Amino acid sequence: MAAANFWDNQEKAQDTVLRLKSVKSIVAPMLKLISSGEDLEALIEMAADDESIEDEIRNEIKQLEGSLEDLELKSLLNGPHDDSGAILTIHARDGGTDANDWAEMLLRMYTQWATKNEYEVVLFERNDNDEAGINSASIAIRGPLAYGYLKGETGLHRLVRISPFNSESKRQTSFAAVDVTPEVSDSIEIDINESDVRVDTYRASGAGGQHVNKTDSAIRLTHVPSGTVVQCQSQRSQHKNRAQAWKMLRSQMARAEELKREAENAADYQNKARVGGGSQIRNYFMHPDQRVKDARTGFAMGDINKALDGEIQGFLDAFLNWRAKTKE
Repeated sequence: MAAANFWDNQEKAQDTVLRLKSVKSIVAPMLKLISSGEDLEALIEMAADDESIEDEIRNEIKQLEGSLEDLELKSLLNGPHDDSGAILTIHARDGGTDANDWAEMLLRMYTQWATKNEYEVVLFERNDNDEAGINSASIAIRGPLAYGYLKGETGLHRLVRISPFNSESKRQTSFAAVDVTPEVSDSIEIDINESDVRVDTYRASGAGGQHVNKTDSAIRLTHVPSGTVVQCQSQRSQHKNRAQAWKMLRSQMARAEELKREAENAADYQNKARVGGGSQIRNYFMHPDQRVKDARTGFAMGDINKALDGEIQGFLDAFLNWRAKTKE
């Protein structure tokens, strides 16, 4: 990073900066933990002559245990792409307009989580519903271990509430599908035959006004053999949208290879709970009570509003621990 020409290649430089942040997120707390352990040893020696510092020692031990638990959790983020950024795509599913609104609520939830963790959020594509909410959206969340933390969010998210779109105020169940893939660097080899990819252009959608794109700048790529579809409309330039769409497609292919390796390495894979896009992973209740519960780990939160405001780290940590146990 100290090289004079470091920033000549912006994308490569950003990848390096992200790798450095990922390494620091592990090494810095480890060094702090070692230093704190040495300080604790000194306190214990002092306690032999001064019993008044016993409470201080207990507090220090409690803090060290918490720091050690956090570090052990990060050690579980050892997958091939766990230190990458994450590309997160949300689609409204069953539930009509409520599902569209629910998809937008999830988009806000993940954006809030990213902001709280000082991660960068970049919008790739957003397809608004005519009545309310969104049909779909894709964002990149860039920061240390972003994909490692978020990869367990892939699946169906179910919301139960009194519908604000129903004049009779009936209870409504709606679903939204979340898919998370690693934002792989261009330096990583991903084998895609360009002849297998269909490229479509279309006019980018928007909320209206002067920012509506009047040219076919949006790009949709379809990988015909696998049926994988990605699209990008965040830039006015078709060239930039095309480049980003290819990056998204490479990320989808990298995730598919990761899942394939996991299946091959797990002898009892067929008996494990599915975490794919078609499986229901979490239930959010606004009625009759307010709570959120993960269907895989059993982890629950009694305040749904906190979760929707981005306080979802408990769910992410619980998934990492659950996944480690299912591998044993």
